[in-house]
Amino acid sequence: MAAVQVQVFLNRARDFLKGVDLLKDDLTAYRYASALLAIHGALSYGDALRSGMGITNLSSDDHTRAAIDLRKLLVDRKYKDLKGPDRLRTLLSRKSRIAYAPDAARENEIEDILKQAERFAIWAEETGKKLKIEGWRDE
Repeated sequence: MAAVQVQVFLNRARDFLKGVDLLKDDLTAYRYASALLAIHGALSYGDALRSGMGITNLSSDDHTRAAIDLRKLLVDRKYKDLKGPDRLRTLLSRKSRIAYAPDAARENEIEDILKQAERFAIWAEETGKKLKIEGWRDE
């Protein structure tokens, strides 16, 4: 069952980031969509990792919990590369601003979100493979 859940989140993460690729050539027109897709892609990668490491009750109510849980799971497994949870926490902290702030996000702010989400995705892909998470597979 966990392998199926991992695949659902992993496919969702990759799908969100493919959407970012389609939109990022015109950040003037699609800046908010791109940024939110990137953030949700990172969140889905985090959910794939967390579910693959045993968390079965993933709540959508508190996204900040995702980074905290991920870090704890990795530390418990003595996983050395903990850049991912920190990057995820930063991305998630920017979600409300992008979705709800009344002032316009700057293009460089959006570009940074996209870059950080891409780096998180690379880290998550490597981490899922290194930890041999059941259900983690290449596209």
